[in-house]
Amino acid sequence: MGGPVNPGYTRHHPRWHRRRIPIFWWLEKASYTKFIARELTSLAVGYTALVLMLQVWSLARGPESYDRFVSWLQLRPVVALHIVMLGLLVYHSVTWLSLAPRALVLRFARRRLPGTVVLLMHYAAWLVASAAVLWLLVAG
Repeated sequence: MGGPVNPGYTRHHPRWHRRRIPIFWWLEKASYTKFIARELTSLAVGYTALVLMLQVWSLARGPESYDRFVSWLQLRPVVALHIVMLGLLVYHSVTWLSLAPRALVLRFARRRLPGTVVLLMHYAAWLVASAAVLWLLVAG
């Protein structure tokens, strides 16, 4: 059969050079910071979904439970937190919609629609959905 199959094989590899990356690497450029801020705002989305689920759960448990939940929502620190969450959610929505022209290619009559048209269509849909929710809250 002959000699060894892989004569250059060594049991221990030399260490490869790895550039040390600081933990706050994302503060080096504004675009990195915007990216990380956008990713962190997904925590606000998760929190909002959790609060909505807790609201439905307390509503299912009866009027007393729902009254306790509503009184918790009216506490000043909770109101302040929700104002901050609103700002984070608006930032998340705006940055999410700004990605739409890059991620979605729409064609009309075999021509590609410009990115600004796609963006404006998304903002219009957001405005219509927000108006519908507001109308349901006020009219209902």
